[in-house]
Amino acid sequence: MKDVAQPLANIGKFANRTLTADGSLRAVVPLRDPETLWYNTGTLCNITCTKCYIKSSPTNDALVYLTTPEVEDYLDQIAARDWPVREIGFTGGEPFMNPQMIAMARAALTRGFEVLILTNAMRPMMRPDMRAGLLDLLGEFGDRLTLRISLDHFSARRHDAERGEGSFAKTIEGMTWLRDNGFRMAVAGRIEWSESEAAARAGFASLYADNRFDIDAQNPGSTVLFPEMDESVEVPEITSACWGILNKSPGDVMCASSRMVVKRKGADHPVVLACTLLPYSPEFELGKTLAEAEGDVALNHPHCAKFCVLGGASCSA
Repeated sequence: MKDVAQPLANIGKFANRTLTADGSLRAVVPLRDPETLWYNTGTLCNITCTKCYIKSSPTNDALVYLTTPEVEDYLDQIAARDWPVREIGFTGGEPFMNPQMIAMARAALTRGFEVLILTNAMRPMMRPDMRAGLLDLLGEFGDRLTLRISLDHFSARRHDAERGEGSFAKTIEGMTWLRDNGFRMAVAGRIEWSESEAAARAGFASLYADNRFDIDAQNPGSTVLFPEMDESVEVPEITSACWGILNKSPGDVMCASSRMVVKRKGADHPVVLACTLLPYSPEFELGKTLAEAEGDVALNHPHCAKFCVLGGASCSA
């Protein structure tokens, strides 16, 4: 039997927090087991990708640089709220554009968290001060630090089509430096170009072998392959009945186990978002504190369906 609250006339898809376009109850996800807190270090990036979901670029500062005291404030809140967080993630933009990246990572590592930094491994990471800081962190904290490298495809031609001519070679150079110094690496790629997941993983496996990168191409936590995030593609809405139909649980979705801290340009305080993928959607802003961010999240965006529920993706390690 269809799960219907009440029929609504002329309601569009993803237009109502509670109901889908046909009047069904929209699926919601409670925060059940917060294991990852993400920080967006700022939207500035050294490159402009053709399909960047967050529109990062050398000029986009819509999300400004976080500071170490702001990061520490939310680490204090984790302890105060008794959240069972094991991992702190840093994303951007390009995190190594933020001059306090090393200090922010150290603040999280010092408190015993695992730290995951998402990076393109290009020039910002390869600056002498960043390399020196990373080596210090590696010497002190070892494999509790992971660098996840954005490598859209295992071929230079397709990667460069997204990120610009020569970007593949610069990323491989950065990964080679990480390899030679014993850093733990992972990779984030994409499944597109009508390519199967099996073919993509085989391609990455060959790339890793050729470069002696100690990364498991078959492990979804080590080689994370994301579906293409094109908001123009038609996707279904997720109703409360879908969990049973799809044989999935709300606990499988990212917002059941993670939140993200951002600071908007001109704001006097960071805020907490439900999702790393929706930094510009105001309905996914939950408040300034972790306490405010403990509420349920309505799956009221195409990314919720395509990326999380149907795609089964996760940003955590």
